[in-house]
Amino acid sequence: MYVLFEDSGKFKAEKIFSDADSTLQVESASGKRSKIKKNTVFFEFEQPEPGTLLEQAETLSQTLDIQFLWECAPQEEFQATEFAADYFGHEPNAIEKTALILALHSAPAYFHRKGRGLYRPAPPEILNAALAAIERKRLQEIQQKAWTDAMLNGELPPEIAAVAGSLLISPDKNTQEWKAFDAAVTQSGLSAEKLLLKLDAWPSALALHRYRFFSQHFPRGIDLPPVTLGDFLEGLPLTDAKAYSVDDAGTIEIDDALSVTQLDDDRVRIGVHIATPGLAILRDNEFDQMARKRMSTVYMPGQKIPMLPHEFVEHFSLQAGAERPTLSLYVEGSLSTGEIFHSETKLEKIVVQENLVQSDLDPHVTLEALENPEVDLPYGDWLRPLWQFSRQLSAKRDEVRGKPENNNRVEYTFDLQGPPDDPDSPINLIPRVRNAPLGLLTAEYMIMANSLWGGLLVQLGLPGIYRSQQAMRTRMSTHAAPHESIGVPQYIWSTSPLRRYVDLVNQWQILAAAQHGVSARLVAPFKPKDADLYAIIGAFDSQYTAWGDFQHTIERYWVLRWLQQQDIHQVEATFIKEDLVRFNNCPFTTRVGGLGTLERGQQLRLEICQIDELQLDVSCRLLDVLDPPAAA
Repeated sequence: MYVLFEDSGKFKAEKIFSDADSTLQVESASGKRSKIKKNTVFFEFEQPEPGTLLEQAETLSQTLDIQFLWECAPQEEFQATEFAADYFGHEPNAIEKTALILALHSAPAYFHRKGRGLYRPAPPEILNAALAAIERKRLQEIQQKAWTDAMLNGELPPEIAAVAGSLLISPDKNTQEWKAFDAAVTQSGLSAEKLLLKLDAWPSALALHRYRFFSQHFPRGIDLPPVTLGDFLEGLPLTDAKAYSVDDAGTIEIDDALSVTQLDDDRVRIGVHIATPGLAILRDNEFDQMARKRMSTVYMPGQKIPMLPHEFVEHFSLQAGAERPTLSLYVEGSLSTGEIFHSETKLEKIVVQENLVQSDLDPHVTLEALENPEVDLPYGDWLRPLWQFSRQLSAKRDEVRGKPENNNRVEYTFDLQGPPDDPDSPINLIPRVRNAPLGLLTAEYMIMANSLWGGLLVQLGLPGIYRSQQAMRTRMSTHAAPHESIGVPQYIWSTSPLRRYVDLVNQWQILAAAQHGVSARLVAPFKPKDADLYAIIGAFDSQYTAWGDFQHTIERYWVLRWLQQQDIHQVEATFIKEDLVRFNNCPFTTRVGGLGTLERGQQLRLEICQIDELQLDVSCRLLDVLDPPAAA
C-alpha cells in the first residue's frame, strides 16, 4: 500500500512500512525510511508505483483548465478528492485525484487553500483583482527583461538613466528598475559602477566620483545664502606689530599671520595673530548653524567648498593693508635658549604688511640664508629671529618626544588648469618638501599657539576641544591630555577658525579668556561638562573624515590623469612593506604583486600596465630592483 502526503510544501508518494495511531512510517524508492503524521496524508492507494503516480499526475494536471475548474467547483469549501469524482464523472483513480490536487494547488489565485486537501474558490471580485495583479507582474517581468537585455547590449534605457544615481546611492530594491539593473549586473559580471559607466550614465569616472559625494553630502547644492556683517573693529586697539602671512598660492582664507619685535640682542616678542570670525558667529545663531552643518571647508583639486559664506572671508581674512580684528598671542622669549618668559592673549585689530606666497619664498629661504646674516634673504629681519626661536621650540619638543622629528616626505600641490569637473583639464603636480624651512617655521608657531592656548583654558577651568595622542592613539576630547608625537602637554586646534568648526568653538572659549580672565567661566559659551561639546566632537570627527576621504579620492583620480597626460609608462617607486609601494614622482601608493623579499626603502622600477580611473588604481609589473635602498 502507498500513500500520497505533503512534506514541507512538496507532494510525495511512498510505500507504507508501518502504521501507528497518529503516524506512519514510510519508505522511499531508495529505501530511506521516515516517520510522517497522518494529518499530512491525502489518501492511500495500491497502484501505480509512487514514481509513476507523480509523473503521470503532473502530466495530466497540465491538461486541466483552471478557469473551468473554478466555474465547476462548489462555492463553499470542498475536498479535492470528492471534487475529483464530479469533475471526471466517475470514481477517480489515484492518478486523477493527484492530478486534480496538483492543479488546485498550482492556482492560488483561483482556489484558496483551507487545509489538507481542502479548498475554496476565490470570490469573483477577488479573483479578478488577483488576475489583474498577475497580469501586471507578467508585463513587469517582460519590461524588466527588456531593460536588462538592452543594458547587456550596451544601451541605457531612459527609465534606468532617470534613476541611475539612486541605483548607486540608495537603491529601492522593490522597483522594476532596480531588479532589471541587478539582473544586468549579475549577467554582465561587472560591478554596478562599471556597468553604469560603460552605459554612459555618467560621462566619466570623475563625474561618477563627484556625483556620489555631492548627492550624499550636498543634495541641495554647495552655495550658501548671502549674509550681512556689522563692524567688529570699533573699540579695538590697533597693534603696531608688523605681521606677515605665509600661505599657498591661491589661498583666500588667511587665518594667521606672524610678527616679531627684537627687544634686545637675545630677547624677542613674537606675535601669532589669528582671524576672529568668532566675533560674528555666536553659539546657536544663524551663522553658527551654517558653520556647524559643514564643520569644515572641503578641499579638492581646483575647487573648495567653504565652511563659511564668502562674506566672512572678505570680512575677517587677514588681507594685507586692511584693518582686521585679530586674536593675538604674544610671547616674550630668549633666542638663545627658547625659554618663554611671558605670554598674553589680546583681542585687537591689525594691519598685515603683506600676504606672502610660500612657493615664491621657498627657493630663497634656505638653511644657509636663515643662519648666515651675510646671505641676502628676503624679509630677513622678520624671518631670521622667527627661525632661530622656532628651532629652540622644536628642540624642546624633541626632548619631550625623545627623538627628533624627521619628516622629509615630499608633498604635492595640485594645480588644475581648467574646470574641476572636466577630466581633460590639465593638471600640474607641484612638489614641496614637508620639512622645508619656511614650512617648519610656520608650523612651529601654530603648535606653540595651540599648546599655549590649550594651557590657558586649563588654567582658567574652561572646557575646550583638545587633541591628544597617547600610546599611538589620537583622539579628541573635552579634557587636556598630552600629545606625545608633537611633544606638548596639551594641544587644541584654534588657528584655522575660518576653515574648521572645532577651531571656531575653541576661539569662543579663548576670546572669553582674553576678555574676562578669571571670570571667563561665567560668560564663556561652553561651561564645564557641557554635553553639546561631546556632540560637536562626534559630528566633527564623522564629517571631517568624510571630507578627507573625498579629497583623497579626487586627488588619486587626478594623479592618474596626470600620469596619462604626461604619457608616463614607467615609474620609480619606493618599497614600503609586503606588496605596497609609493611612486617617487607623484603622491600615489599602490600594491604590486610578485615583489619578493625586499628592504623597506628599496628603490624599484615599475611598468604601468593599466590605469583604472573608477577603482582609482593602477596595475604594475616589476621591471628592476635598484640599488641601494633609499634612506628610511
